[in-house]
Amino acid sequence: MTRRDFPQFETTRRGLLLGAAGLGFAAGLAGRAFAQDTPRKGGVLKLGMGGGSTTDNLDPRVMTDWVPLNQAFMLMNGLVEIDRDNQAVPELLESWEAKPGAAEWVFTLRQGVTFHNGKALTVEDVIYSINLHRGESTSAARAIAEQIKDVRKLSDSQIAIELAGGNADLPFLLSDYHFLVVPEGFTDWSKPVGTGAFVYESYEPGVRSRFTRNPNYWKPGCANVDAVEVIVINDVAARTNALMSGQVHAINRLDFKTVDLLKRNPKLQIVQSAGGQHFTFLMDCTKAPFADVNVRLAIKHAIDREQLLKVALRGYGQLGNDHPIPRTDRFFNSELPQRAYDPDKAKHYLQQAGMSDLKVELSASDAAFGGAVDAAAIFRTAAAKAGIDVSIKRESPDGYWEKVWMQAPFCMAYWGGRPTADQMLSIAYASDAKWNDTHWKSEQFDKLLLEARSLLDDAKRKEIYWTLQEMISNDGGAMIPMFGDYLDGVSTQVQGVTPHPMFNFMGGRLAERVWLAA
Repeated sequence: MTRRDFPQFETTRRGLLLGAAGLGFAAGLAGRAFAQDTPRKGGVLKLGMGGGSTTDNLDPRVMTDWVPLNQAFMLMNGLVEIDRDNQAVPELLESWEAKPGAAEWVFTLRQGVTFHNGKALTVEDVIYSINLHRGESTSAARAIAEQIKDVRKLSDSQIAIELAGGNADLPFLLSDYHFLVVPEGFTDWSKPVGTGAFVYESYEPGVRSRFTRNPNYWKPGCANVDAVEVIVINDVAARTNALMSGQVHAINRLDFKTVDLLKRNPKLQIVQSAGGQHFTFLMDCTKAPFADVNVRLAIKHAIDREQLLKVALRGYGQLGNDHPIPRTDRFFNSELPQRAYDPDKAKHYLQQAGMSDLKVELSASDAAFGGAVDAAAIFRTAAAKAGIDVSIKRESPDGYWEKVWMQAPFCMAYWGGRPTADQMLSIAYASDAKWNDTHWKSEQFDKLLLEARSLLDDAKRKEIYWTLQEMISNDGGAMIPMFGDYLDGVSTQVQGVTPHPMFNFMGGRLAERVWLAA
């Protein structure tokens, strides 16, 4: 969806230009051309999804994986949306204006929107939903929300947001999928009431859910199917078979090894988008042996990134350089030397750490990303040549994000991209970030991150962000060998699907956008 399709999505851009110049993305759509351009109503859309757990819930503050993210977007709307051009466009906040210095903002609320229970959307609802992530909140977006000094009502249609310091990226930050809107005072996260395209019917965490069409949905051309059924299928082979047999209309997180084969099926479309999705080997910087930066550097030189990209991702991605900013980001450090596989250099760093060899246990599961266990095996073979003995502990997919991620000293994970460098670095690398999953802390990093955020001069911001990427690459606890394209498999019966630079399934909003052919 572009703003040409929906004129009411145009934003006020007085004072600051918020366009994402240079944030383009490469995307492709393989399969038969669509035979139908006009949305039609009817049918039940069935989605087979990986990335769910029996420990999931629909509280926007604590969502960590694909299934709850997509379910939440079906039920609730956000404040701001990232479109297919990686630009911040209005959703429930219809327009915005920044005062000089970008520390004070005025947002205008979209009118005529109602919740599923019939209540009209008000500025009080928006303020309440933002404040869920502030103060002593357990929200994963707390690091972002801490920038907000005050949120207050200006009128029945406007709110003011005052920041502790200037931030030209505020609309982008408010697009974070945690900032979803519920009625003022709402607390029943087992059955969310939102303004989204679909209304809650049933929900069994980690198993299945069913939501029915909201007949009063405010976005034209959306909410086309009568209902959406989400079936959690974490095993990628089973998920692929469900698509090929017609049990489901679409699946996320394709097995990279099967993409070329699936492309030959005339009844399927492969939706491919390049963005900020990256796969990580996480070293806990507070625990031995990873507390020693020399050990971390040895690990980073002991992985064959070229082979990993070729074998694990079948080339559907880009090499990573141990920091989370993708090549599509305007602040990507293009001059940072690409780290290469170098067993001798890895041995050198082990010697610097006072070691002749090293034994580590890597917790791995395909819950982290499709092909993670295979990637772990490739790493083990490469690391052996550097004197690093890697034993692989296969973890259960169910509960992986609660029991292993951020718990095990050495484990695997993935990150979906974020629309700005500041957001990615703030949510996962700032010392006090809830999702600082390597527990790496640097006062100098925090200081520079804060400084860059408040600058309006892009040249100065670029200089700082380049430094921050170098700091993470050389000192941080994340080994990031590769960025992977988002790959979805979709039946040709599903119409209106397009690539998107943010997450699988059209940035998590596929259900509200598509329709089923007659």
